[in-house]
This record gives sequence, structure tokens and C-alpha cells, in this order.
Amino acid sequence: MDTVLLDLPKPVRHRRLVLAICSMSLFVVGLDTTIVNVALPSIGAGLGVGTRGLEWTVDAYTLVLAGLLISSGAIADRFGRRRVFQLGLVVFAVASAACAVAPSIEVLIAARVLQGVGGSMLSPVALAIVVNVITDPKERAQAIGVWAAVFGASMALGPVAGGLLVSGLGWRSVFWVSVPLIAAVLALTVAYVPESRSPSPRGIDVPGQLLLIAFVGGSVALLIEGPHTGWDSPAGYVFVAAALAGFVVTSLRRREPLMDLRLFRRAPFTAAVLGAVVVFAGLNVTLLLSTLYLQHARGLTPAAAGLVTLPMAVAATVCAPLSGFLVGRSGPRLPLLLAGGFTVAGGLCLATLTDHTVLAVLLAAYLCLGIGIGFANAPITNTAVAGLPADRAGVAGGITSTARQFGAAIGVAVAGGLVAGAGPAGLAHASRPGWVLVAGCGLLLLAVARVSPSRRPAAVNSSARPGSQ
Repeated sequence: MDTVLLDLPKPVRHRRLVLAICSMSLFVVGLDTTIVNVALPSIGAGLGVGTRGLEWTVDAYTLVLAGLLISSGAIADRFGRRRVFQLGLVVFAVASAACAVAPSIEVLIAARVLQGVGGSMLSPVALAIVVNVITDPKERAQAIGVWAAVFGASMALGPVAGGLLVSGLGWRSVFWVSVPLIAAVLALTVAYVPESRSPSPRGIDVPGQLLLIAFVGGSVALLIEGPHTGWDSPAGYVFVAAALAGFVVTSLRRREPLMDLRLFRRAPFTAAVLGAVVVFAGLNVTLLLSTLYLQHARGLTPAAAGLVTLPMAVAATVCAPLSGFLVGRSGPRLPLLLAGGFTVAGGLCLATLTDHTVLAVLLAAYLCLGIGIGFANAPITNTAVAGLPADRAGVAGGITSTARQFGAAIGVAVAGGLVAGAGPAGLAHASRPGWVLVAGCGLLLLAVARVSPSRRPAAVNSSARPGSQ
């Protein structure tokens, strides 16, 4: 086998249960990524902050996720995936409780940072556990479809669940809801998830890690603070460019870098990473603009605003496992074409948004966007994982998840910048460039589909070195 597995009978006998447990953890991470969006107006009113502070409430979480995911995957490969997974669950639960009782925006943002630390130990590690328990390529593709379905559905369901919770129990309840779910996952992990680790784990690239955090954080900070400090100051651009250059140089010189840049010579792998950025940028532009538009411009309650986006949640839930089936049967190209086409359609539906756009148009747009999200995740994830040896599954999941969270952070920053300073009467008009951007994300997905494999995934050669394929 490709990994050292302890408790050997359990991963074979209970592999579907292990998939369910890992999917539950991803449900919590995905839910927390988006459930906060619908609560933002209530958080702003309760803590007395504007759009700028609310952007940081969302991006503090996604920035830490994006910065630490790869290292968390590598640490799990070295010290044990179940051990790191359990630690992540505990940290995430403690941070969620801290968010729920936060007395100020500063404390809330700090707690969200801690949530990001815990979340970074869940997403790539859960994927690594699934990949190592389910080794058949076709079954793995279908399992990743289930994984992607749960993750995509959780992100799409976030606004619905958040709206109902905020309307009934207040904004703090959106953080409390994670605690019992995590407790259940932790108990099941102890009972059923096997320990595994890589037989040849890599070292931890501390300089690369710090430079990645600097690049990701600097990029998003530039987008969030730009509308307030001005776009003509060169300091921010120099900092981001220097961090990126330093990361590339460090990665090329180190024997075991945080991210093996040779992988990007392979067009399918590069396409998967680009696709992950694009999908989650478009999704988070959609969620933030929709929340502000529906609650501020249209005057809907949080619960009603969440229900308007329900077609997106339903479509993502239905289409994601279908996408996994298609990937296992014929490869990732067809699902990506469907994802791109429906995302373009959804963005264009809202490109001329007004305060009086009929409900049918909104529902149709969210339905198209949900279909796009549902079909996108499985082919992107499968292509990225298939591009690396199986004993680097944690790092593979970390790279793709980093791209997702980087895209999510960019999406929030861009959307917030577009509507910064716009009152309720001007929100619809101010958001129009954002919907054009969402349609553009769909066009990029169509381009990604052209360089993605058109055949079903083959078995991964565990002896191949990264970048050799």
C-alpha cells in the first residue's frame, strides 16, 4: 500500500463510514465559510462596524485557511492524519465558541483567525484520509464526488441556515451551531477513522510558509484596504510582488519546498488550481453581493434572504454527486463545461440587476449558479489529487484547498470593494460589475475544461516523483 495504516480492518470494512465522517467535517468547514455571510448585516449592527470590518470578519478565516492548508497537510503526512484531524476539530470548536461570545469586532476577528487554524487541519487531511482508504480509481472519483457534494452543499446551504438562525436566535447562533456537530465528528473519528501517515514525509518549509502567508494576506489586504486608502500607493504592490518573488525563489531552491512548483508544468494540474481559485472567487462574490442586496436593497429578513438563495443550495447538492459520477465514467471535461456554461448564464442573469428585478430572475440565476458550483468541485479536486503520488495526498489536498480559499478571500475583497460606500438605493447598480465578474469566472472555467483530461482517471503511480509526470 502507499501509506502506513494502523487498525487495518477498519479502513477496509468501514471505508464508506470513514468517507461520511470526513464529509461531516468538511460540511462544518464549508458551512462556517458561508453561514457568516448572511449574518453580516446583523453583526455590523450588533458590534457597530461597517463594510470594511465585516470583510475582515470573513477574510480573517479564509486567509488563515489559505496560508496554512499545505503545511497542515504535510504535518499530517508526517505525524499522523487522524491525530492532526482530531486536533483541528478541537481547535475549531474552541474558536467557534469564542466567536459566539465575542464582545467586539477585534475579538471576533481574532477568534476567526483561530477558526482558520483549526479549519486548516480538517479540509486537506480529510481528503487525504479518503484518498488513502478508497484506493480504486473509479470508486475514489465517486467518493470525491460525494466529498465535493457535501462541501459544495454546505457552502450553498450556509446562507439558508444562517438566515433562519439569525432571524430566530440572533447572529451569535451561527457560531454556536458548529460546536455540537464537531463533537459528534470527534467521537466518530476516535471510533472509526484509522491512523495513517506517509512513509516518506517531507520536511516543513518555514520560509516558504511565511512567504505564502505574506503573499496571500498582502494580496487580500490590498483589495480590502484599497478603496479606503487609495489605489495609487506603491507600497502594497511592492510588498505583494516581493513576497511572491521570494516564495518562488525559495521554492525552487529548497530540496523539499512547501509547494513543488514543478507540478505547474503539467497543464491539467495547473488548470485544476486555477479552476479552484475561479470557482470560489465567483461563489463568494455571489454570496456577499446577494446578502447585501437582498437584505439592504430589497429589505428582506435574513431568513427570507436565505430562502431566496435556496435554489443554489439544492442545485449544488444534486449536481455534485452527479459530477463525481461523470468524472469516474468519462473524465473531468464534461462536468467542467457544464459548470462553466451555467456559471456564465447565472452571472449574466444578474448583470443588469435593479432594485425591482423580478423574483423569477433571481431564482433562475441562483439555480444556474448552484448547478455551476455543483459540477465544478469534483473534477477540479479529482484532477489535482490524480496529479500527485498517493503518498502526497495531504499536500495534494492542501494545494487545491489553498487555491479555493485564496479565491474565496479574493471574492469577498472584490465584492466588498465594489459596494463600499454604496447605500441601499445604490447597491444594485454598484454590484453589477461583480455579476459580470462571476460570468467571467464561468468563461475561465470553460477555458480550464479545454486543457483538462477528457478520459476517466487512471490509477496513480505512487512511485512517481512530483513533477515527473
